[in-house]
Amino acid sequence: MLGSMTSNVTLNELGEFLKKRRSELSPRTVGLPETGGPRRVAGLRREEVAQLASISTDYYTRLEQGRMQASAPVLDTIARVLHLDDDERGYLFQLAGKTTTRTRRHGRQKVQPQLQRVLDDLTATPAIVQGRRGDILAWNAPAAALVTDFSRIPERHRNYPRLIFTDPAMRNLYADWEGSARIAVAQVRMEAAKYPEDPRLIELVGELSTRDKQFARWWGDHKVAARTVGTKTLNHPVVGELVLDWDTLTANTDPDQHLTVWTAAPGSPTHERLRILASWAADQNMSPSSSLR
Repeated sequence: MLGSMTSNVTLNELGEFLKKRRSELSPRTVGLPETGGPRRVAGLRREEVAQLASISTDYYTRLEQGRMQASAPVLDTIARVLHLDDDERGYLFQLAGKTTTRTRRHGRQKVQPQLQRVLDDLTATPAIVQGRRGDILAWNAPAAALVTDFSRIPERHRNYPRLIFTDPAMRNLYADWEGSARIAVAQVRMEAAKYPEDPRLIELVGELSTRDKQFARWWGDHKVAARTVGTKTLNHPVVGELVLDWDTLTANTDPDQHLTVWTAAPGSPTHERLRILASWAADQNMSPSSSLR
């Protein structure tokens, strides 16, 4: 019974994802002629997607309605037709593969010892370790100085997406707060495909959807993103503007743990400001997570 419920939820999510993606495409985008007449729905019609994917309209309709599973080749073709990027394609396949996956229960995550040692050695470079759901498992003093003093946040609420939406200081810190918040939502959506029955993830999404209308709206967009690399501009209250490259490394011993590091090119103004920030953090006795064990 539980397996059937999980299958239905996941297939419904897959259908909603497909509907959202096709609504964002125009016939011109996929090489179909414009009819010129009014269209009852935004984007492509189901029959147009089916035509481009060389499958029957009935087959595709049942897929969107969550009434059937699709084979990997069909999913691959649909991903190409809908112009899905790598993250979106991976998300589509995760959803399709979850229909027969048994429920997994996870205990409390602890930072991997080798990742903790890396954090301890990074004395001038901000870095954190995130686990499932974006939970913050560990950090170093420069990261506490850069973002916030994580030690003052109750462990249950020590979650990066939650901080972005509930801590007013984060809206001032990120020059493009909306862009960063959208990425955070997309990353949580990717996590939901991997662990659709994680009670803490369900709780997180429910809380943020209730507290923040923007989160609820962006969650409904079904955008997905993996933790990879990027560049962000921060307006830090102590050292001013920081243009930081961020990179994410995944632990082989636990693929659900990710080390995120913020860096800047040597000789750049941001690189010098990071050095100043590290010195300021030492003066302020900012606490790395290793001192709390």
